Amino acid sequence: MKKIRNFSIIAHIDHGKSTLSDRLIQICHGLSEREMSNQVLDTMDLEKERGITIKAQSVMINYKDKNGNIFHLNFIDTPGHVNFSYEVSRSLAACEGALLIIDSTQGVEAQTLSNCYTALDMNLEIIPVLNKIDLPNSNLEKVSKEIEDVIGISASDAIRCSAKTGEGIKELIEYIIKKIPPPKGSIEQPLQALIIDSWFDNYLGVVSLVRIKNGILFEKDKIQVMSTGKNYFVEKIGIFTPKKIEKNQLKCGEVGWIICGIKNINAAPVGDTLTTTINPAKKRLTGFKKIKPQIYAGLFPVSSDQYEAFKNALGKLSLNDSSLFYEPENSSALGFGFRCGFLGLLHMEIIQERLEREYFINLISTAPTVMYEIELINGNKVYLDTPTKFPPINTIKKIREPITECNILTPPKFLGAIIKLCVKKRGYQIDMIYHTHQVLLKYQIPMNEIVLNFFDELKSVSSGYASLEYDFKCFKTAKMVRIDILINSERIDALTILVHKNNSQYRAREIVEKIKELIPRHQFDIVIQAIINNAIVARSTIKQLRKNVLSKCYGGDVSRKKKLLQKQKDGKKRMKKIGNINMPKTAFLEILNISKK
Repeated sequence: MKKIRNFSIIAHIDHGKSTLSDRLIQICHGLSEREMSNQVLDTMDLEKERGITIKAQSVMINYKDKNGNIFHLNFIDTPGHVNFSYEVSRSLAACEGALLIIDSTQGVEAQTLSNCYTALDMNLEIIPVLNKIDLPNSNLEKVSKEIEDVIGISASDAIRCSAKTGEGIKELIEYIIKKIPPPKGSIEQPLQALIIDSWFDNYLGVVSLVRIKNGILFEKDKIQVMSTGKNYFVEKIGIFTPKKIEKNQLKCGEVGWIICGIKNINAAPVGDTLTTTINPAKKRLTGFKKIKPQIYAGLFPVSSDQYEAFKNALGKLSLNDSSLFYEPENSSALGFGFRCGFLGLLHMEIIQERLEREYFINLISTAPTVMYEIELINGNKVYLDTPTKFPPINTIKKIREPITECNILTPPKFLGAIIKLCVKKRGYQIDMIYHTHQVLLKYQIPMNEIVLNFFDELKSVSSGYASLEYDFKCFKTAKMVRIDILINSERIDALTILVHKNNSQYRAREIVEKIKELIPRHQFDIVIQAIINNAIVARSTIKQLRKNVLSKCYGGDVSRKKKLLQKQKDGKKRMKKIGNINMPKTAFLEILNISKK
């Protein structure tokens, strides 16, 4: 155990975590030169296309130090985007240390702060690493000062390296061995294995990634999931190098995968503890804090035939991503689907794209909303994320919306534009701290404004230089109103949204005009209305298609013409009562995109 080092690689997005992982694997000969590729641990097509890490990946490699001792290095490459911070906290629970990677051309950014504080809360040994020193605009002294000023940790022993060229990587490995402590625990104790990740394989069933905290796990052992008390036989165990290598045992301090022939996707939850049936451990390990979704949206299959496949796909994805929440939902406009909870808009996009790519399910998503706290006149409190389920307005005393505490790091020249953006998003300034080359802005902003398009607008006004990190703070009273859309007096539940009162009239008109553009003309008039508190605030009519019934009448009696026109009018009335409005799916998607803004 003294020769084992477990550590995570954490950083802001695009600071070089995955490239550093590649160099560690290459130098320690985890893969041959032929098998190596750029970002070898980013296995999903989505990760390669977007250039981001979505799933944390674990690797065990061997390194021979200058004294000839062989050390086992278990490291986990983690995501850097704020939407995947839960992946980072789970990975850190399996480690004794963390490499805090900082781009020496960009400096400290918001997610650098967040990830570093998460690691400090878990009492991990943190090694600052200044990456990209090969670039001409690298500024090592400035970034070292930023680490001490902004984060508050010493940068005097920060390792300087280039993950791209390999410069300084061997020195980094030697420093990891020296600085990060070996794992604690005892081989003699009963088995305690923490499940840090799980995924579903169509042929093998549930595959779990575990960190052995105490004892030894052997192939063919009979194990117990401590939360459920259910027993399973260990069929296969092994490690990732990053190739999947089978072994016959996993010792205390090691991280590896196990297969027990579990077919039920909920039978081995992430954060649970495994122990042996014979001589079991007396208590479970501390798991992970259950993370709450930040935004909610309805997902509906385009074809109702895909509902069962969609349900199974969500079950498999939620095993791999325990921050995904879902429950059945029924919409009169879109049919049967699921109400899903996500950590942010990027998380929602990734889940939707994975469902479409990996499980071939075409989906429509409703406008994302956040969770609101509603105080009723009778004193009860309810929490709702679906606008259609809101109680009648005369029963509501107060609506409270979730507020986030945001940390925005920016160069000083973009300060004015960012403050203007925060004010536009109903933000309240808490603090402004000037550092050597950056300004840290602390704001309280409604989550509804943050999760929709704040991140994109922030990048736009700061030319990509500002960075954002946010967390839920509290609920505050807000003047929220519900906009209902009626088409020919029928409420379309999928288009119902909640907005702030100050912006409600503009949003209502915008949605009504968009619907008018997208619905084709029918044989009868289509009346589109937007309603707030039972009052019509926007209205538009798509005029009917009319046949010229008088074309065959050449002069003659005017009463004949009136009779034909009246007959047509009566027919249109009947058609309006029984006629179905044909709204193309593409129109629905366009309208929902307007609602999401």
